[in-house]
Amino acid sequence: MIPWLRNLFGNRPVPLKGVPKVRREKTYSADTGYVYQYFYQGYREASRGGDHGHEYLFSVGSSRASRFDLRVFLSRRALESWETANGRELVPTEHYALVKLSLFRAFDERQDFSGENSQVVVTPEQVAEHVNTLDL
Repeated sequence: MIPWLRNLFGNRPVPLKGVPKVRREKTYSADTGYVYQYFYQGYREASRGGDHGHEYLFSVGSSRASRFDLRVFLSRRALESWETANGRELVPTEHYALVKLSLFRAFDERQDFSGENSQVVVTPEQVAEHVNTLDL
């Protein structure tokens, strides 16, 4: 392929799935004292460090900064850990609930969402904790 064509067409992100027809702004008051407004934008298949899963994208604004994208990565490995121990698979709506709780935890614990902090990775321990919180 011609190099300038590769640059033009080769690095496009994978399109988002589950994009809401109507974007609804939601608000979360974090333990840090900040109030965040966010929109869910959709999800896509993604990989992090050789681990496959889904990346959920949120557009976030706060009282202290302009709007920014925040990605929450839910790996297949983190889900399988809980599913194997409990003998059932979690369904996509439960995946989204786990992602939202992880998003809220990040809002509660972080004050800076730049650089490496612009993404959240859901761990197997968090999956187990969130499933207990949700009483699934």
